[in-house]
Amino acid sequence: MSRARADEEEYWHSSKFRAFTFDDEDDELSQLKESKRAVNSLRDIVDDDDDDLERVSWSGEPVGSISWSIKETASGSTSSLEGRDSSLQKGSSSYAALPKQVSSYSLSSLFKGEDHHIPYGQMGFPSESLTDTGVKNYAPELRRPKAEYKDYSNDWSPKDTVRRMQRGKVCSLERFRSLQDKLVLLDEAVAGHDGNVITAVLIFLKRTLRREILFRELEVRQVALCHLIHFLRETGEQKLLLDLLRTDCFFTLSLQLSQYREHLNIQDVEKRREFLKGCIGLPFSAEDTSHIQDHYTLLERQIIIEANDRHLEMAGQSEIFRKYPRKASILNMPLVTTLFYSCFYHYTEAEGTFSSPTNLKKTFKIPDKQYVLTALAARAKLRAWEDVDALLTTKNWLGYTKKKAPIGFHRVVEMLQRNNAPVQVLQEYVRLVEDVETRLNLATKYKCHDVVIETYRDLKDRIQLIAYKCKVERGSAEEEKINSILNNMVRSAY
Repeated sequence: MSRARADEEEYWHSSKFRAFTFDDEDDELSQLKESKRAVNSLRDIVDDDDDDLERVSWSGEPVGSISWSIKETASGSTSSLEGRDSSLQKGSSSYAALPKQVSSYSLSSLFKGEDHHIPYGQMGFPSESLTDTGVKNYAPELRRPKAEYKDYSNDWSPKDTVRRMQRGKVCSLERFRSLQDKLVLLDEAVAGHDGNVITAVLIFLKRTLRREILFRELEVRQVALCHLIHFLRETGEQKLLLDLLRTDCFFTLSLQLSQYREHLNIQDVEKRREFLKGCIGLPFSAEDTSHIQDHYTLLERQIIIEANDRHLEMAGQSEIFRKYPRKASILNMPLVTTLFYSCFYHYTEAEGTFSSPTNLKKTFKIPDKQYVLTALAARAKLRAWEDVDALLTTKNWLGYTKKKAPIGFHRVVEMLQRNNAPVQVLQEYVRLVEDVETRLNLATKYKCHDVVIETYRDLKDRIQLIAYKCKVERGSAEEEKINSILNNMVRSAY
């Protein structure tokens, strides 16, 4: 120590630098720089004799002794626990919790001052979180009450883990080590219908499973596959996304649809029909396969109907084709358009023919509501009011008939009015509207005077009858009907 002081005094007496003072304001910046260089030069002198210096802590104990190491370890453990407790109290989110760990200190490490990094997975935290906090050692957790240990237990089943994640609880996924446990955890997440939980589990599987195994298992889990694709797109992991697109498991999700969409580029109708027939054999789901089968059957029907109708139209053998020439081909039209076409040109045909509306309804399982709405629009456009009446008339098992409209009689009235139906036809269906206010509005709007008068009569509303009398023509049958009803009301009052 004495030799170090002698060298230091010799340095200050022989140095060409002078100390910095605040009195000299003219050259303050330059003096500050000189002072900094002087301190750095002093550090070099001290480092040269580092072996000869004895380092002493603030408590007066030599640095590196056993007592100093134990005190430093205890203080570091306390600070790390306090930092971790504060972060948990603030609600910091993480993928896993901190289970109780056995101390990794050794006596030799205390003497040597070595840093012990806890390996990843042992604490259940991502490696990034350890780097950010700067914590190197974790002492055993002794201060937390036993009642709180259940929140950090590693004995949760996959189902319980998913439920806790849905409630925002901190859960450790690192305990699921086997492939079977990880797949059960993924299935439970998918069954929970929580996108955030599914994505969190997929991130865990992506980190802990090989790509080949992950892609193979996702092949039969389309919901999880969609979540992974969306996650990779959002995070910009293009390389992994491209690897996924090249695998066979993605064929069931994208290439099938791409293959099916190719029929839009085929102009020849026969080639398109054969192409759709080949698409039926693709490994679609049962529901999608049924839709493709219906598409193929519909196109096959359209080809037959188009060939027959074109022949009839060119030969001039059908009156309806002469009166209402076709404006477009029926090929490649939707099912509803095909049904409208069939109700317009082939409404009276037997069910055994391909162009019959009832045959289409039965083959493609068209609901009654859709069928009535389409057939009503087609027959009303032709002003075939008898067909409209027959379409809306039903017969019960006793033989009694009544009017019934699955779409509601108010929609029937509006559709008939758009096709310029006579007032007598409109009044028949306006009377069938059950809601009184709706019935009065429709009758007033379409000038169905008899319906308005009869409704006010049934309501015994004398004031409204007198007011409505001013809206009809003077001397008309409607005015006489209102006068007769008013007179009967006066007589019945007496």
